[in-house]
Amino acid sequence: MTPTLLLTEELISRPSVTPDDAGCLEILERRLAALGFANERLDSGPADFRVSNLWAKRPGATADAPVLVFAGHTDVVPTGPLERWSQAPFVPTHREGRLYGRGVADMKSSIAAFVVAVEEFIAAVPNPSIAIALLLTSDEEGPAVDGTVHVCRVLQARGERLDWCIVGEPTAVEHTGDMVKNGRRGSMNGKLTVRGIQGHIAYPQLARNPIHQALPALAELAAIEWDKGNDFFPPTSFQVSNIHGGTGASNVIPGDVVIDFNFRFCTESTSEGLQARVGEVLDRHGLEYDMAWSISGQPFLTEPGTLVHAVSDAIRAETGLSTELSTTGGTSDGRFISRICPQVLECGPPNAMIHKIDEYLEVAELEPLKNIYRRTLENLAKGAR
Repeated sequence: MTPTLLLTEELISRPSVTPDDAGCLEILERRLAALGFANERLDSGPADFRVSNLWAKRPGATADAPVLVFAGHTDVVPTGPLERWSQAPFVPTHREGRLYGRGVADMKSSIAAFVVAVEEFIAAVPNPSIAIALLLTSDEEGPAVDGTVHVCRVLQARGERLDWCIVGEPTAVEHTGDMVKNGRRGSMNGKLTVRGIQGHIAYPQLARNPIHQALPALAELAAIEWDKGNDFFPPTSFQVSNIHGGTGASNVIPGDVVIDFNFRFCTESTSEGLQARVGEVLDRHGLEYDMAWSISGQPFLTEPGTLVHAVSDAIRAETGLSTELSTTGGTSDGRFISRICPQVLECGPPNAMIHKIDEYLEVAELEPLKNIYRRTLENLAKGAR
């Protein structure tokens, strides 16, 4: 077995259902300390939902050496019904060339590949021209309020400089390296409460139906072209997810209706601009309403440059693939890191089995993943000389 496979199995065996790290960080801290990393725990959150965070950094050859950060999460989603698994989810199991276990693809294989890649790189280049850091949390699959976002605030407050970041999210489609994410759309939720006047359904003149009032405004919002997107992002999307109205009785006009919707927005729009445009539509339709907004993350984009070229070249050298840059999918912790780091890229193994029953990863994907990370280190170090 390779060191990458052994470490992946060791991490899978820890039942780190979010936000419980289950001792994963202690395993990693020991490996990193032996390489000269300074390990700093930045745990956060209330006692009943404590989040484990690690910031580990190894200096470069000079005090102003550029910094590459490997970022990821040790927490995994719940297993779902245990009886539906072919084997125990936290017992690494091999079958037909596949490694099974919760978190193998999302994202304990990436974390293992990070560490082994760094070990191999430091063995070959003990005093590299770049500094290397790892930012790891147990709060990516959960609320994501005491994990990476907390560490980024701490780093920003003390003026830590980050130059490049690779997030180990599973980004590949068929084989490791065929797709990486060089950005993500922003996500913003709206909760709209339209107020009417409750009354008997046989006397509509004595009531005011908020559902009827809201529908024309919703139709207009659904038809708006918010932007045209750009070379990296599709157009911004508006989608209604839930509508709650009525008392349950068939003869009562409801007093209010609550409508949940979401924007997945690109860098051509801003959260403030979208909120203002929604308000203009609602006001023009004469609605009596309350609006509550929540932003899960702002969009970010890393255009082709030093990091994209270093990773793309590493993928081509290791696999022969010309990687596809993509901004599709949901959000990741890259949305927080991008606020303090100018170049953020997500690169990891295939994502077809993430969060599923019997999550697995082809064992053959592990060594290429580790080698891509190591080659990226080599490429960035050469460029920093």
